[in-house]
Amino acid sequence: MTSSSSPSQDTKRLAHAYPEGLRADALMEEDVAWSHEIDGERDGDQFDRSERAALRRVVGLSTELEDVTEVEYRQLRLERVVLVGVWTTGTAQDAENSLAELAALAETAGAVVLDGVIQRRDKPDAATYIGSGKAAELRDVVLETGADTVICDGELSPGQLIQLEDVVKVKVIDRTALILDIFAQHAKSREGKAQVALAQMQYMLPRLRGWGQSLSRQMGGGRGGLATRGPGETKIETDRRRIREKMAKMRREIAEMKTGREVKRQERRRNKVPSVAIAGYTNAGKSSLLNRLTGAGVLVENALFATLDPTVRRAETPGGRLYTLADTVGFVRHLPHHLVEAFRSTMEEVGDSDLILHVVDGSHPNPEEQLAAVREVIRDVGATDVPEIVVINKADAADPLVLQRLLRVEKRSIAVSARTGRGIAELLARIDDELPRPAVEVVALVPYTHGKLVARAHAEGEVLSEEHTAEGTLLKVRVHEELAADLAPYTPVSA
Repeated sequence: MTSSSSPSQDTKRLAHAYPEGLRADALMEEDVAWSHEIDGERDGDQFDRSERAALRRVVGLSTELEDVTEVEYRQLRLERVVLVGVWTTGTAQDAENSLAELAALAETAGAVVLDGVIQRRDKPDAATYIGSGKAAELRDVVLETGADTVICDGELSPGQLIQLEDVVKVKVIDRTALILDIFAQHAKSREGKAQVALAQMQYMLPRLRGWGQSLSRQMGGGRGGLATRGPGETKIETDRRRIREKMAKMRREIAEMKTGREVKRQERRRNKVPSVAIAGYTNAGKSSLLNRLTGAGVLVENALFATLDPTVRRAETPGGRLYTLADTVGFVRHLPHHLVEAFRSTMEEVGDSDLILHVVDGSHPNPEEQLAAVREVIRDVGATDVPEIVVINKADAADPLVLQRLLRVEKRSIAVSARTGRGIAELLARIDDELPRPAVEVVALVPYTHGKLVARAHAEGEVLSEEHTAEGTLLKVRVHEELAADLAPYTPVSA
């Protein structure tokens, strides 16, 4: 609807056309009229007021099975969930991508997604996350779909969690609780289980709910006499105290495990073995790349957080230099701070490495967001000074235009496919170039009776040339200072 008349003419026309009580409503209708000169210059999509305030249903998220036999099997173990997100910034597509990732997380945790809705707000509602009116609408969606759980795409405060549950009448969890549940399912090692347990207790502590003073475990002291002494420690206070004690114990155990890993790191440093850490978004193909580079045989699965426990494997550059390759836990947008803190000792593998292979999924709709999310966690663990190579994985399934854009924007990047082997040779050569090289160049004629020195030169240094003569093995190598001192007695006089 457009208007070509002047504002004064419009006012006169409305005064004659409408009674006094309806004049304000008519003026509001004129205010929202669209004009090409004014509204054509606005950025982004323009929505009607009712559309901006409504819950927007996101299509294509349902993972409900159609095959009868699979349904009969999976309904015994799967929760039926409805997803809800609050869109505060960015485009509608960004909000839908975030909810699609939440759907993938829910499916990984063992749930079937029935529906997903988004609420457009400046900020989440302090009481019910989406507002009381939209919470009532969400209750209708839950009843319509037969869901038993609502998952919110954000971290809810304890008050928001309680009040939203009171309205929708089913269990409500947030993104943080969902990720913690996935970690608890996938942790296999003793350290991984301890780290997840610590993160879960940190999350649970402020969200404990109890029956209050009716479950008091002891009566207070005092001098007031009969019937004047108040209740002592309630059940919820007892639970909180026990959780704090257990958290303290868990932190001590993790610190002891950290000592063992630090000893191994020091051994590698003593032997001057360079280290490479593989970091990246979850399901970007880190474990597949590790298997391709080293034949490690790590679990590979098309699922989020399929592997949690770090894996360190020995590898060799095309030039024969040894180095270690460490696969780390995957990252995700809005990774819970509880997990970052709990897994900090594991993530130190990234900070202590000589080179980071930052793996990104080239076939993802928005790989730049993945890069930004991982770099935020890398900053949190203090690894910003470590050199980085951006490895754009799944190049065989990626859009060629997206690959070109990433290769142009990320100057230190390379496109590979861990599945087909495309680009792996170039990646190995790049690793060889980027790893720190020994500082001292030595020429030595090592007698055949000292073959251990030749083996050390191959293992700990970079052999530039090797020749077998009548007197022994003539080596030209680049080594660290300790090995250079051991080779010094065999330096030829002419050298």
